[in-house]
Amino acid sequence: MAVRGSEEKAGQRPAFSLVWEERKIITVPGTPWSIPYIPHPDNLAFDVFVSFVVSALLAIMINAEAQAWVATILGDVRPGAKDRFHFNVLFHLSFLGSLCYLVAGFGWPKPMDIDPPKFRHPCLYLLLARLAGPVANILLANIAASLVFLIKYLDMDPLVFMMVLGVNVTTAVYHLLPLPPLTIGSWLVGCLPDRVQTLKRVLNFIGPILIVAIFLVERITHQGIVSPYLNPLVVRLVRFIIGS
Repeated sequence: MAVRGSEEKAGQRPAFSLVWEERKIITVPGTPWSIPYIPHPDNLAFDVFVSFVVSALLAIMINAEAQAWVATILGDVRPGAKDRFHFNVLFHLSFLGSLCYLVAGFGWPKPMDIDPPKFRHPCLYLLLARLAGPVANILLANIAASLVFLIKYLDMDPLVFMMVLGVNVTTAVYHLLPLPPLTIGSWLVGCLPDRVQTLKRVLNFIGPILIVAIFLVERITHQGIVSPYLNPLVVRLVRFIIGS
């Protein structure tokens, strides 16, 4: 299925074009760029990669700040909160989380410190605070989609906003994996009783390494372990947001 905003001109690529395939969305026919986007020697055009890096940084920042904001509203108030509300993505970067964007097209920020005992309903409110991250990613994806439709009428290439859309949806969907420091994994570990602090530390240490390892194996062997199950959800959600 294709959605076009203007007729393709000779020698130029169309300003807006989507082709839906079984597990990916190619934004411009004849090019390898797709959603989910994973950097590869075949698709490392300068403008595409720069758009990807910017989109990943935005996804990291909005994910972390949203968690902090909701946690504060629900009762985990910190005096000053300088470690939370600074909107400087450099303070939110995690080495393995950033590496995962290059390996798998999604990643995570440095774990946001949330203190469940400060909540009236610790386990429930912790879930709401953690879910705020991927929900914020989806909201940002919707804003990007609106800008895509605006730009298509100007007969311009909406590459940057399509990348913001794709990266944020991919990040939100993959945070459903039950491994820390992803959303569901962080919530599950956070709900464990205090008497298993050692287990919590082990899970928080192993989780990021295991995630990167799984997707490295996928890249090296070209065998889907997780992505064949989540990529279709990414595609469906992008199609829903785009309205096609």
